[in-house]
Amino acid sequence: MTTPGHRMIPTHATKAGVRHRYYVSRPFLHGEAKTASAGSISRVPAPDIEDAVVKFLKEHLVAQQDGATSSAVRLAARSDLAELVAGIVVHRDRLIVRFKSHTDEGSDSPDDRSLTIPWQKPPSRRSRQILLPHNASRNDVRPEQFERRARLVSAIARGRRWLDDVVSGRVTTVAELCAREKCSVRQVNMTISLAFLAPNLVKAAVEGRLPRGIGVERLRDPPTEWSRQFEALGLNPE
Repeated sequence: MTTPGHRMIPTHATKAGVRHRYYVSRPFLHGEAKTASAGSISRVPAPDIEDAVVKFLKEHLVAQQDGATSSAVRLAARSDLAELVAGIVVHRDRLIVRFKSHTDEGSDSPDDRSLTIPWQKPPSRRSRQILLPHNASRNDVRPEQFERRARLVSAIARGRRWLDDVVSGRVTTVAELCAREKCSVRQVNMTISLAFLAPNLVKAAVEGRLPRGIGVERLRDPPTEWSRQFEALGLNPE
């Protein structure tokens, strides 16, 4: 994958325990931004590029095969699609996918067939749609601080792990779990209760979209019904 004049390198960053994959142009990756071509792309989220290419490639192949579903199914896997591609050039307003030559599958020559995909580089900082409390304006609500968010995500993961230990039989009693983790029965029960949070609440916690003030303490021991969890927190459900 390249931007005009520069190769893009796959890399990743980890934030709050979540791994984010990117493609970064070589000059920016090596701190040589001044050598980058004018108009080139410095960094793009890998899933955005990959999903767009896979979607349009499948549609292109189905159209070429005139609806021959057997061939389309055979090429459904990303690994199969990748075998057809010689390279991808990333522009600010489009992606150009170059196909490998029929005569030489390893060919990367300029006369390879190509497919142009409309595409827009996503903004560097996507606006996070914070879950809003009832009767609150979006301008009045701030996201939870990073340190508290990281603590919450870690506690949710710990609660799920402890619940799995109990369900799987790795520990047979809460007392055994307390002894292993060196904590009280109440702490074990409150931590495990986080494993029963509504999926949308967990997703909002991981993405940093919970409003400030909703942390571990507010989310412990939630109501059983997911809809009531939002009500108990005074939040509008997504």
